[in-house]
Amino acid sequence: MRKHQVSTEKGQLQYMRRFILGWKTLGYARRWSAQIVNYADDFVICCKGRAEDAMAAMRGMMEKLKLTVNDDKTHLCQIPQERFDFLGYTFGRCYNQQTGRAYIGTRPSQKSIKRMVESVTQETDRCRTLMDAEVVVGRLNRKLTGWANYFCLGPVSPAYRAINTHAKQRLRRWLCKKHKVRGNGATRYPDRYLYQQVGLIRLPA
Repeated sequence: MRKHQVSTEKGQLQYMRRFILGWKTLGYARRWSAQIVNYADDFVICCKGRAEDAMAAMRGMMEKLKLTVNDDKTHLCQIPQERFDFLGYTFGRCYNQQTGRAYIGTRPSQKSIKRMVESVTQETDRCRTLMDAEVVVGRLNRKLTGWANYFCLGPVSPAYRAINTHAKQRLRRWLCKKHKVRGNGATRYPDRYLYQQVGLIRLPA
């Protein structure tokens, strides 16, 4: 498996469609069992072998189409020994939580988790303490729900637990700042209060 990213310019999506069509027309898909999976100009070529040949063919086609390949984000990746990120997910070896057996699957990438944590931090910043709690919690819940709706594939529980923990800690801290409560607020605003009284949602971890 390999991941490639092409720099975006006006009209490049049209050229990407030509690239994908040409890949099949020239017989590369059949020759190397190499299938392209793409979203906009971000794509992965999944092949069973001859990865170097497929890489060279891709670069040749991109050059003819006058598309620029981002070399920093273009590399060969051997699954399951290695992992790669694509569209917010990490692809690679996962383990069944019940049987412990290994399989090739997906989970939310560390970058995606980090971005969500940063978004929660921004929503509960001290500069928002003049806002009503209902407004802040409503905005926070929409972000949490939207994130979980997208990142719902594979073993998501570790990511959900990390985000749940950060969200409740940040909301508790925000409430302390808003109401000038000293300390960490664990006694004044326990988990039950945050979830049942304030209405913070908890991702199903």
